[in-house]
Amino acid sequence: MAGRTLFDKVWDPHVIEELGDGVQLLHVDRHLMNELSGHRGQLEIAQRGLKMRNPELAMGTLDHVVSTAPGRRGGPAPWAERMIEIFRVESARAGFPVHDFGDDGQGIVHVVGPELGFTLPGVLLVCGDSHTCTHGALGALAWGIGTSELTHVLATQAIVQQKPKTMRVRFEGTLARGVSAKDMILALIGRLGTAGGAGYAVEYAGEAITALDLEGRMTVCNLSIELGAKIGMVAPDEKTYAYVKGRRYAPKGDLWKPALAHWRGLPGDADARFDAEHAVDCAALAPQITWGTSPEDVIGVHEMIPDAKPEALAYMGLEAGRPIAGTKVDRVFIGSCTNARLSDLRAAAEVVRGHRAAAHVNAWVVPGSQRVKREAEAEGLDDAFRAAGFEWREPGCSMCVAANGDRVEPRARCVSTSNRNFVGRQGPQARTHLASPATAAAAAIAGEIADARAL
Repeated sequence: MAGRTLFDKVWDPHVIEELGDGVQLLHVDRHLMNELSGHRGQLEIAQRGLKMRNPELAMGTLDHVVSTAPGRRGGPAPWAERMIEIFRVESARAGFPVHDFGDDGQGIVHVVGPELGFTLPGVLLVCGDSHTCTHGALGALAWGIGTSELTHVLATQAIVQQKPKTMRVRFEGTLARGVSAKDMILALIGRLGTAGGAGYAVEYAGEAITALDLEGRMTVCNLSIELGAKIGMVAPDEKTYAYVKGRRYAPKGDLWKPALAHWRGLPGDADARFDAEHAVDCAALAPQITWGTSPEDVIGVHEMIPDAKPEALAYMGLEAGRPIAGTKVDRVFIGSCTNARLSDLRAAAEVVRGHRAAAHVNAWVVPGSQRVKREAEAEGLDDAFRAAGFEWREPGCSMCVAANGDRVEPRARCVSTSNRNFVGRQGPQARTHLASPATAAAAAIAGEIADARAL
């Protein structure tokens, strides 16, 4: 028999029933919810007279519509307050926990899931948010679902799904100084395009992936959806098991050893075959930054703006043939489910120490969770950012999605560590350049797009 992939080893045990034509009914082990999508599903099952089947397999947090202003107590507007309150009330009625303001578990759902040990190797995890693929960094099978699917999971703890094909991407070689996980995945999207992973579950492998810590792997998996793939995974290894051990929801006591034994059997077999294979030479990578209105519009920070997509260039206010470096910026945002973890904030703080943000730049740092915020403050990272003229804010999705009062002004240019640079994503007519935390920090200091390595 042919060897099995990591994906097959996790998918197959979750099949409840074959429905025909490659469609299967799958059991859901973990269900993450936030106030934005969660409250809609909760209201739907309540209106239909249904009950949540397995509240013990769910966890909630507040992230999308909460204010991130210092001293915040809720949402930025009455509609947001209503959404938050519905989520609290319906969750309490169903009997599952919501991590509220002040709790370690409050923050961006794809940050708190792994850091609380709710995300585990080998589980099937869903959430009403497209960046649920982040959790695949721990060897979980995870993807985002829509409102109707969310309602179905609430009521049945199962989901109907077409089994995707498999793709492996090998990141070979060693990253140069100042090049990060964000640069790796942006470079891949630039090469394959935003439809390159459509229809596939992607496994990331190779020397450079193995060298990443778990937070770096989460950044890579986070942008799988920008590659067109709902699912992105990394095989669990000793780094994964060390990361999980001792976390709040992780197996403990007598449950730890059998769990660990199971997880060690998940990595794909040496002779496993994939439907598609790609390789990236990481030794040749430079810091990446986007220039257009799609994540695939990406170049190295020292490259010239390409003569392509004239509508995107017009929207971004850029001229083809000119260097991207030196382009004046107005805003810098360090945060989001892509790059708001402790290691991300450390990388940005390393760049800004001893410097001051340019006078015309409004720079924000938004930690991914209360735990990240507290740990960063214990290390003095908040002091480093404040000394450099950055604003230190409360945890939440913030300016990534502009659904919470945090927006980039019309035609203002923002270097952002988030995951999407679509037209209007960070606010009407906002111009977004996606980059790593180090590159974003360098842009704030220089007042223009710059290579962090020069600082």
